[in-house]
Order: sequence, then C-alpha cells, then structure tokens
Amino acid sequence: MTGFATHDLETLRYEVEDGILTLTLHRPDRLNAFTDTMAEELIAALDAADADDDIRVIIVTGAGRAFCAGADLGKGAATFDYDAQTGASGGTPDWTQLRDTGGKVTLRMFACHKPMIAAINGPAVGVGATMTLPMDIRIAADTARMGFVFCRRGIVPDGAASWLLPKVVGLPQSLEWVLSGRVFSAEEGKAGGLLRSLHPADELMKVARELAREIADNTSAVSVALSRQMLWHMAGEPHPWRAHEIESQAIYWTGRSADAKEGVMSFIEKRPPAFTLSSATNMPPGYPWWPTPEKD
Repeated sequence: MTGFATHDLETLRYEVEDGILTLTLHRPDRLNAFTDTMAEELIAALDAADADDDIRVIIVTGAGRAFCAGADLGKGAATFDYDAQTGASGGTPDWTQLRDTGGKVTLRMFACHKPMIAAINGPAVGVGATMTLPMDIRIAADTARMGFVFCRRGIVPDGAASWLLPKVVGLPQSLEWVLSGRVFSAEEGKAGGLLRSLHPADELMKVARELAREIADNTSAVSVALSRQMLWHMAGEPHPWRAHEIESQAIYWTGRSADAKEGVMSFIEKRPPAFTLSSATNMPPGYPWWPTPEKD
C-alpha cells in the first residue's frame, strides 16, 4: 500500500498515507468543539473510508492542544434546546424521529468495517469523550484530561454512551464518572480501563501509527472487519450460544477464502502475507448476521 492524499474539510482534516487514514478534528481555535457540521463530515469520512480498500486503519486525533472540548456552547442557553434551535412549537415530539447528533456519529463508528484508534492529544470532554467509546483502541497524551460532564450541564450522556461506556469500563466506573460529571486525568482513565496507554504528547501519533501498522501489515481486511463487528455485537448477547452460531458461519465462509489460504501459506513459507479480499465487496453472504435497528 502506497500513496498519500489530503483533504481539508470545514472542521476535519482527512489524510491517507500508506493505508492509514488520519482524521483530525480541525477547529483548533475552538478546542475542536463539536458541531453539526463536524458530525456530518465525520460520517461522510467514515462512509468514504469503508468504501476505500486502500484504507486499512483509521486514527482520530485533534488539532492543536485539544482532542475535542465537547459541544460548541456558542448558542448559550439554547445550546441543547432542540425546539429553540429548530423553531419547533414545543409540543410533544415524535420520539422515533429524535436522534442526538453525537449518537449519529458513534453509531456510524460502531458500524465501521475499519478498526479505529483514538489518539487523544488533549482535553476530551462531553461528546469529545463519548465519541471515542466505539473506537477499538484509545491511547492518550499523559497530559490529556477526560470527562463525561453531562450531568454538570443539566443534560444526560449522548453518543449511545449509556450502552458503550459500561461495555468498555464496567458499570461501577461508568456510574462514578457519569454521575459526578468530573473531569479526570489520563492516569485515572488508564487505571479505569478507558485508555490502553499514555505517552508524551510528542510521541502520541508515532505510537498510534505503530499500532495501525501492526494491523495493516499483518491482517486480512475481511477478517478484521468481521472480527470487529462480531466482538462489538456479541458483547450484548445474553448467552454464548449466539456467538457460537455467528462464529461458525464466519469460520465456514472465511475458511474457504483466498485470504485463509494466503494466511496459512504465508505462515508456512515464513513470509509477509499478501491478502487480497475487500471488506467493501467481499463480505460473506447474508452479512450482517444481526439486526441493524437504525436501518430497520
């Protein structure tokens, strides 16, 4: 995999180099505060990445000294008031049509076929913290701080965090962080299981790229896409029998594939693998094997 491409969007920088896509939240003058435009651009970027076989891994980081300072509070008291922003009458809404913007982003991340690494370079609070939850690996600068600050703003967690956060760190730790709403250190985040590792700020992206290269250079894109989705979806099943069913289907289909043959032969011949299957076009018949409520 070779090549380099950069696209600057309004709130996002999209850079592809040797199979690794780096998405940089790019509002440094506002500490990369989250907006509707940023949400739209993140979703579009993930759509593009899933369709591009040259992209194997996605790294998400922030420009300047912050990762993401949470929702942009520029609208003051109306920041979280849907009716005030849309001009709605304030009557009883159609609950089935209400979807928080952060949740639209995290659900798209959840559905992504490419593994995602959060390189948290600075403060990550509110939606800046919840957007990292569906990513697969989270590393941080040792000076970073994080916080699920929603209760201190008079609202509740967004981004499907009430489902994702307990999956990542467990219920007791989730309750403490969410109910207190306090901002905590990177050291506490690592101790609580939210972060894999901490690094000096100037080494963070180097470590993120090393992790990305480990995946990109040694694994099958289809195997990674299936495994990522299986681990996330099976985490919500009440019994391992469903996981056994899904794994049996996946092993049957992948075991017959060119990538399985290449994986075995490259190991026997002691050479790097040259996997060829596409996670955009070569997923097994009938996939996905679970309901996708947001599309039903």
